[in-house]
Order: sequence, then structure tokens, then C-alpha cells
Amino acid sequence: MEIIRSWREQKIILKRRYPVLCDEDFEFKEGEKESMLDNLSRKLKKTKEQLELLFAELQTY
Repeated sequence: MEIIRSWREQKIILKRRYPVLCDEDFEFKEGEKESMLDNLSRKLKKTKEQLELLFAELQTY
């Protein structure tokens, strides 16, 4: 997947699309990205595969 949008832009788009998300949901320390993805998965009731598709979709517009 080619990254077109910055992480900041992606967070803004996701927070607009899913008002249940807040800045803290996107915070992670080096090496703990999986923990953040697990949290997003639970909050949005999506599988990790669905999250990957969602992030890929964010790159298309």
C-alpha cells in the first residue's frame, strides 16, 4: 500500500467518520502499534483485516 496521506490526516478523517474515537485512541509508543490497532478494532467493532481495508481506503481520497 502506498502511503499518500499523513498519519495526522488519517486520524482526522477517522475521527470525523467515527465520532466515538478520540486522540488517545491513536497514541502508541514505539513497538506498540499492534496494541493501538487492537484498541481501534474493539472500539469500531472491526477485524484487523477490516481496519487494514479502512486505512487503504483512506489513501484513495
